[in-house]
Amino acid sequence: MRKAREIYVDAEYHITARANRGEFIFNSAENKDLFLSVVARAKKKYNFKLRNFVIMDNHIHFLIQPKGASGLSEIMQWILSVFAISYNKKYDLKGHVWYDRFKSVVIRSYRQLIAAFKYIVENPVKVSLVKDPEEYNFGGLWFIKNRKFELLDPPDDLLKSFFPDFF
Repeated sequence: MRKAREIYVDAEYHITARANRGEFIFNSAENKDLFLSVVARAKKKYNFKLRNFVIMDNHIHFLIQPKGASGLSEIMQWILSVFAISYNKKYDLKGHVWYDRFKSVVIRSYRQLIAAFKYIVENPVKVSLVKDPEEYNFGGLWFIKNRKFELLDPPDDLLKSFFPDFF
C-alpha cells in the first residue's frame, strides 16, 4: 500500500512529475508550449496560485497552492492527464506518459519555500541548459522577469527580499 499524500488546506507544495522511462517528452519548445497551454487552461478551470515552475526535458517542477474547493490532486491529475492525452494524440502513441503519480512536498516554512523556489529556478542551470536562469524561457523566473503573469502569480515582497537579484 502506498503512503497517503499529505494534504492541508491552503498549503503550498513543491511538485515534481517525471516522464515515463525518463523519456525526453519536453525535448522541443513545441512540447513545452503544449504543456504551458494546458497549465493556462487549468488556471481558468481551477483556483490555484502558481508561484514558480520549470519544464525540463523529462520532468516538471511546480510551486503551487490550491485555493478554495480545488484540491491538489484534482488540479495535478487534470494537468498531467490532459497533457498526456494531447501528447499521445500528437505522436500517435498509447500508454503512460508519466512515470508514476506526481510527488508532492508540503511547504511548512518560509525557509523551505525559499529553498524550493531556488531549486526550481536553478534546475536548468544545473544541467547546463543555460548559464543564467533568467535566460530559460520555460521557467518561472523568465515569466516573472518579463512580467508575464498569466500563469504565475506575481512574487510577494518577502520573496523579493530574499532574491533581490532575481526581481
